[in-house]
Amino acid sequence: MYLGAGPPYTSGTPRRLVADAEEVWLLTRVPDLSLDLEIRDGKKADRDAFVVLMAGTLLLFVFHYWGRPQFYVSSGLIEWVSERVGGTLEGHPGVGAYLYWGATSLVLRTLLPIAVVVWIIKDSPRDYGFRIRGIARHFPVYLAMYVVMFPVLIWASSFESFLNYYPFYDRAAEGGIAFWLYEIGYGFQFVGIEAFFRGFLTFGLAKRFGLLGVPIMTVPYVMIHFGKPAPEAFAAIIAGLALGYLALRSKSFVPGVFLHVGVAITMDLLVLWRLGVLGNVL
Repeated sequence: MYLGAGPPYTSGTPRRLVADAEEVWLLTRVPDLSLDLEIRDGKKADRDAFVVLMAGTLLLFVFHYWGRPQFYVSSGLIEWVSERVGGTLEGHPGVGAYLYWGATSLVLRTLLPIAVVVWIIKDSPRDYGFRIRGIARHFPVYLAMYVVMFPVLIWASSFESFLNYYPFYDRAAEGGIAFWLYEIGYGFQFVGIEAFFRGFLTFGLAKRFGLLGVPIMTVPYVMIHFGKPAPEAFAAIIAGLALGYLALRSKSFVPGVFLHVGVAITMDLLVLWRLGVLGNVL
C-alpha cells in the first residue's frame, strides 16, 4: 500500500506519465492550512490569555459607548469642535464625528492594546501582529481577495439595504474636501479594527489556543456588525476567519488593513455611483 507524500510511480514509469501524475496530484490534494504556531501552556499562558480577553472586553465596552460617532453628536462635541476649529468642520460638522471615530479607534483599539502587551503581559507588540517587515510577499493573496470581492460589492451595492446604509456620512453626495475627510476618519477606524481583532485578539489567543484563537476572535468581530445589512453581517463570519488565519500566516495584521479599507471605500463609491452622484466626489 502506498503511503507517501506524493504521487506513486516506479522507476519504469514513462516521464510524461510521471509529470501528468504529479500535476494531477498537486491540483487535487487538500491544501495544508496548518501553521507553525508557538502554543504556550502553564500559569503564565493562562494569565496572558485572561488579560487579553478581559482587556479586549473592557475596550470593546468603552469603545461602544464613548468611541463612536453617536457619542460625538449626543455629547455636544460636534458643536464644541466645529465652533473652535471652524473651516470645513464648521460648514460640515458631521465630518468631525467620523474623524473622532477614527481617532478613538486608534487609541482604544491600537495604542491601548499595545500598552497592555508591553506593560501588563510584558511581551513584544511584534508578536501580536504589529510588524511590517516581510509582509510584502503576502500582498498578492490579499489583492486576489479584493479582486474576488469586487463583483460581489457591485452586486451588493444594488440592494436597497446597502444604498440606504452607505456611506455613513449623510452629506457624502455633496463631495468636496468634507467627503475625503470622512473617508480618512473611516479609514483610520479600520486600522483600529484590524489591530484589535486580527492583531491583539488573534495573536493573543493563538498563543494559548492555537488556531482555535481565530474563531474565538471572530465571535465579537461578527457582533460589532449587528445592525448592518444582514448579508454584510453574515459575510463578517467568513471575513473574520479568513483574515484571522492570514494574519497568523503572515505574522501581521497590516495587509488586512489595506484590504479592509479598500473594500469599504469601494462600497461607498459604488453606492454613490448607483445614486448618480459619483462625479461630485471625484
